[in-house]
Amino acid sequence: MKKLIIAATMFVSLSAFAGREKVNEKVLSAFNTEFANAQEVEWTISAGYFKASFGMNGQRVFAFYNKDGDLMGLTRNIPSSQLPVRLQAGLNKNYKSFWISDLFEVSNTDGTSYYVTLENGDNKIVLKSSAGNDWSTYKKDRKI
Repeated sequence: MKKLIIAATMFVSLSAFAGREKVNEKVLSAFNTEFANAQEVEWTISAGYFKASFGMNGQRVFAFYNKDGDLMGLTRNIPSSQLPVRLQAGLNKNYKSFWISDLFEVSNTDGTSYYVTLENGDNKIVLKSSAGNDWSTYKKDRKI
């Protein structure tokens, strides 16, 4: 009976690790070259890309790589005070009755974009701004 339990435990343990993909050497090398001072690195592997979550300069940063080790983009959460002044003013003017529930910056080869999620009692709106220009509606939902 003990042998059966041990064998079953080993099978379950090995099965759990069998489907796990590892971060390939190209991605690891590119990441380590670009972010040599990264701390507390955690990897997530998805179909088509690798995501590194890490600490750098006191903030959490997310780097996305393709399978060839090319950096596709970076994201980080930011406080509203780090938005360009024009974008801050647009939020204050047009969305006074909303609060910010999420705000992040995306940097890639196209430049820097910002996404903000705004909420009030009835609605949830996601706005996008590219290159510090005005906000445009990315997604709008009515709360139930």
